Amino acid sequence: MSSRRRLSLLLVASLLATQAIAAERLTLRVGDQKGNMRAQLEAADALRDVPYDIQWAEFPAAAPLAEALNAGAIDAGIIGDAPLLFVLASGAPVKAIAVDKSDPYGTALLVRPDAPLHSAADLKGKRIATGRGSIGHHLALKALDQVGLTEKDVEFRFLGPVDAKIALANGSVDAWSTWEPYTALSELNGQGRVLVNGRGLSTGNSFLAATDKALEDPARRTALQDYLARLAGAQVWANQHLDTYSRTLSAIIGFPVEAARLQFERRQLRWQAIDGETIAEQQETADFYQAHGLMSERLEVAPTFASGFSVPATDPLTAQH
Repeated sequence: MSSRRRLSLLLVASLLATQAIAAERLTLRVGDQKGNMRAQLEAADALRDVPYDIQWAEFPAAAPLAEALNAGAIDAGIIGDAPLLFVLASGAPVKAIAVDKSDPYGTALLVRPDAPLHSAADLKGKRIATGRGSIGHHLALKALDQVGLTEKDVEFRFLGPVDAKIALANGSVDAWSTWEPYTALSELNGQGRVLVNGRGLSTGNSFLAATDKALEDPARRTALQDYLARLAGAQVWANQHLDTYSRTLSAIIGFPVEAARLQFERRQLRWQAIDGETIAEQQETADFYQAHGLMSERLEVAPTFASGFSVPATDPLTAQH
């Protein structure tokens, strides 16, 4: 065999091997809300040398992300405690693998700055915009319950964040029960005032949830653990570099830098492994929803958490760079 022929065969073999490796490279489909995870990972340069591809899907709120998880259109996504319960109650094959703890102040009931409303008790007979099954919906119900009112004492208008913001501005609703970064943006642009904040009413828990199909695939499960470790480290970095992170987040979500920074800084986010306290908090939220007729049957939440995932105690990015 001539040297030219041998070289040609080697090149072909190398090309075929490269194509085979490329074909085997895993793609992790991740659902994000308003740049939450992606901004942290990109700002912290935490996606360097990732041994898999990430296909991002951006959602304006939890409800459409939950639908995507249920349909298997994404492998994993970040979702609040209340909307996760609804997707689980529907029988969706999904489990939470880690929890993002936060100060829930920004999960809040907003009113117009000049509104003659001063407490949750003043909401009797009023119209409240929020997303059905959202953390805003949960907060509104908890706020009403605290002052002896129920959902029958108000009129809920179930709207997405964009429509709810407009409805509050034009007076077609009296209050908007929402979450960050919408709370920070409304405060800073003078369109909203916090009537009731989430402290003492909301857990502040969000979850990284994955489909059962993704969890049952060893390669995809390994990728999810790697992604979680990078995400936890990126969040530590973001808290330590607020200015840089806020600029990246602002560019991704199209919000002013000031709003991006305020909503992140006051949430004090921190990823943790699932523990007994988190499961108990989720059960309490599920029971509250059932008591208010939003879930027809009691949901036992313990089986809706996946075991075996860990969150690094220290910043894993230090070892990567």
